[in-house]
Amino acid sequence: MNTKGLDYIILTIAIIGAINWGLVGFFRLDLVSFLFGEMSILSRIVYSVVGLCGLYLITLYGRVLSIGHNE
Repeated sequence: MNTKGLDYIILTIAIIGAINWGLVGFFRLDLVSFLFGEMSILSRIVYSVVGLCGLYLITLYGRVLSIGHNE
């Protein structure tokens, strides 16, 4: 099964989450809370989706390793 499109979408969401954490670390600016409210239901959904994307990306390790062994 080709999951290339899904991989790009999930990677993009994870990168956006990482940028948000960078903003928190450098400037104490939580963009998700700023846009959607402090722990509102919408901000919790955004955090949950980013977390699920991170968990999904763990599977990328196995796929990258299998590609390296096939070449």
